[in-house]
Amino acid sequence: MPTDLLTVWKGGEVWRSLDTDSYAMALRRIHRIAADVESEFERTRASIGRLTDPALIVTTLDDPPISLPWAPAAPQPPAPPTPSNRRTIGDVYDRFIADPKHQWSKRTQIAHATTRKWVVEVFGEQTALTDITREGCRDFVALLREMPKSAHQRFPDMTIKEVVAAAKARGETRLISTANLNAYVNRFGGVMNWAINEGYLDRNPLKGLKLPDPVKKRDKRNPFSPEQLRRIFDAPIYTGCRDDANGYAIPGDQRPRRARFWVPLIALFSGLRLNEICQLEVSDVREIDGIACFNVTSGVSLTGDEKRVKTNASERVVPVHDELIRCGFLAFAASQRLCGETNLFPELPFGHLGYRSTAISRWFSRFLENAGAAAPLTCFHSFRHNFRDGLREAKIDRDLALLLGGWTTDGKGTAVADNYGSGYQPRALAEALNAVRFPALNLDHLAVLGPRRET
Repeated sequence: MPTDLLTVWKGGEVWRSLDTDSYAMALRRIHRIAADVESEFERTRASIGRLTDPALIVTTLDDPPISLPWAPAAPQPPAPPTPSNRRTIGDVYDRFIADPKHQWSKRTQIAHATTRKWVVEVFGEQTALTDITREGCRDFVALLREMPKSAHQRFPDMTIKEVVAAAKARGETRLISTANLNAYVNRFGGVMNWAINEGYLDRNPLKGLKLPDPVKKRDKRNPFSPEQLRRIFDAPIYTGCRDDANGYAIPGDQRPRRARFWVPLIALFSGLRLNEICQLEVSDVREIDGIACFNVTSGVSLTGDEKRVKTNASERVVPVHDELIRCGFLAFAASQRLCGETNLFPELPFGHLGYRSTAISRWFSRFLENAGAAAPLTCFHSFRHNFRDGLREAKIDRDLALLLGGWTTDGKGTAVADNYGSGYQPRALAEALNAVRFPALNLDHLAVLGPRRET
């Protein structure tokens, strides 16, 4: 150390106590002590006119600040950010929705937006996430229990509390189902779980607040009865109607074979979901190893539109049932190809949520009424229940049945096994599919290829 500096400093060593017996604490404090000592050296250099670094001259806990006329003023530190544990529910909800990992359909986006609107109305957008209590969440669920059906459409521009009050004033008894209520709770709970993963929250105050559904899952929809199936396929659109637009329920001499004719038949004999059928392209009907099949896929279509499936298991190959071939379906698909059509059913428009199934879903409800086939707990989805029962009655292997219907496994050990092997060949799938029969249903009046093949 230079002599003149030692003269000013009056010492050769610097001692400082860390004031702790804890080794871990000492390691943490030593950085502050070192900074204080370095600051003292810089002050000493400044006092004798030596070159100094103003950034190293800091205020210690014991000494008052010093001012050096030649040193620039230290910049003011920025305001500390809002602690992550004090983020508001509005901010966290927006961060959750903006997370790029979420790739939602338009329908799901709208559902999350509706849930967010209700949540911030009840709790307050500027309420800290950590201030949302278990009791407050119970009150939110209690409010949902009094929500009328289709509230956002029937009571627009009202808050959730205003909607409930208006519904009570009208004597409204059509309330949302327990399943729909739980869907809102699930979406809100999903935000809370996301916040936990992001470090904004320690626990989910919504956990366990879903309500038990009084309707068993298998009782939410019934298959169509044999009599309902007969009424459906003996309706004028299958036996002769005025047209398949407004005159579909009026007997006539026209036998149009477009979407309204084919979609219910395909559903019954393939188990495909409504939108899976409606978004089929002509190229999705193809031969694989000599077997005519439906190729159910997701992604961007040949026309640039988005094709969606419900789950990963929904992407599958399903052979075309013999009964559909007998009714002329392959000839229909070939004619669409010759006409240069890309979509199998080009007359089906996209709905406001981006699904081609929207219009025909509404039409089918009216169709059931006009055909005298409407009954409680039945709708278009009932065809999938008929198909599943058909697989059971044909004693089709469970793995094959799940594959054909695009059903996910139950998580009891079959999921890992599904990753092994190359899967079932189209011929094996076709044999299983064609074992599905509905003996009480006679479609001879629709056949173009001769009598039904008996098995």
